[in-house]
Amino acid sequence: MGHQKAKTSHTALLVSGLLSAVMLIGGSALIEDLTGQIVLSRLLWPLVRLLFFITVGLCVGQIIEASGWTKTLAYLTRPFFRFGNLGDRCGAAFMTAFVSGVTANAMLLDFYKDGKISKTQLFLSNFVNQFPAFFLHLPTTFFIVIPLTGWAGALYFLITFLAVALRTFILLLYGHLQPSIRANSDRSLAPETPNQNSERANKVWQTISKKLPRRLSGVVMYVVPIYIAVFMVNAMGAFTATRNWLAQYVATTIIPMESLSIVILSFAAEFTSGFAAAGALMEAGMLTVKQTVIALLIGNIVAFPIRALRHQLPRYMGIFAPKMGMQLLLLGQGFRVTSLIIVGVMYYYLA
Repeated sequence: MGHQKAKTSHTALLVSGLLSAVMLIGGSALIEDLTGQIVLSRLLWPLVRLLFFITVGLCVGQIIEASGWTKTLAYLTRPFFRFGNLGDRCGAAFMTAFVSGVTANAMLLDFYKDGKISKTQLFLSNFVNQFPAFFLHLPTTFFIVIPLTGWAGALYFLITFLAVALRTFILLLYGHLQPSIRANSDRSLAPETPNQNSERANKVWQTISKKLPRRLSGVVMYVVPIYIAVFMVNAMGAFTATRNWLAQYVATTIIPMESLSIVILSFAAEFTSGFAAAGALMEAGMLTVKQTVIALLIGNIVAFPIRALRHQLPRYMGIFAPKMGMQLLLLGQGFRVTSLIIVGVMYYYLA
C-alpha cells in the first residue's frame, strides 16, 4: 500500500511538472512582452521564495506540535477558543498567525490530518485567523497610509478593524452554538502526561523527517502549476481588464465620479497608490473626509478579492489542496467583504 501511494505521488508530481513546463513555454511563446528577464524576476524568483516560506511554515508547525508548545501558545486565547469550541490547538494556530499565516495554516492542516480537530474547527479557525492577519500587516500599512490620508486613513483603519472584530465575534459565537464540535473540542483539550510530553519532544526531528517530505511534495504538486497559471493570466491582462471594468462600474453607480481615480488606483499592484491619490484629492478639496473613506472602502472591497486570487490562491491550494483551499479562500473573502459592507454602511449613515 505504501509503495502504491509513493508511486501515485511520483506520477502526480511528474504530471504537475509537465503541465507547469507546458504553460511556461507556451506562455513565453504567445505573450510578446514576456521576456526571460520578466519570467525570472517576476515568476521564478517569487515562486522559489513562496515555496521556501511554505517549507519553513510547514517545518515550524511540525516543531510546535511535536514539542508540546501548543498549550503554551494557546494560553492567552483559551477563554475565547473554549467559548467557540475550537480548543487549544486552534488557539495555538491563532497565536502563530500573528507571526506567520503560512505556519498557522500548516498547523491547522496537520491537526486536521491527524484527527485532532474537525473540518468545521479548521474552517472556523482559518476564518478567525484573519484577526491576527490584520495586525500582522498593520505596522507596514499604517505608517504609509496615515501620512498620505490623515484622518480619513485613521477612520479607514478603524472601520476595517471593527469589521474584522465583528466577524471574529460572530464566528466564535457560531462555534459556541454548534454542539456537534463541542465533543471534539473537549478531546483536544485533554492534558498530556509529562512522559508523553517528553516522548514527543524527543521525536521532533523524527516527526519532521516523516511528515515534511510528504506534505511538501503535495504542496509543490499544486503550488507550481497554479502559480504559473495565475501569472500567465495576469500577463495576458485579464486581471487589469477586470479591475478597470469593475472600477468604472462601481465608480459611476455608487460613488462620485471624482472618486473614480481613487478606486482605479486602489486596484493597482502598488498598494499605496490609491491612498496617495485619495490624499491628493482630499487636500485639493475635491473630496470630503467621508467621501474619501467610502471610496477607500469600496476600492478595498472590490480590489482585495482580486488580489487574493492572484497572491493567495496558489498558497491556499498548495497547503490545503485545491478543493478545500478554494473553499477557504472564497468563504473567507465572502465573510470579509460582508463585514466591511455592514460596518461601511453603518459609518455612511451614522457619520
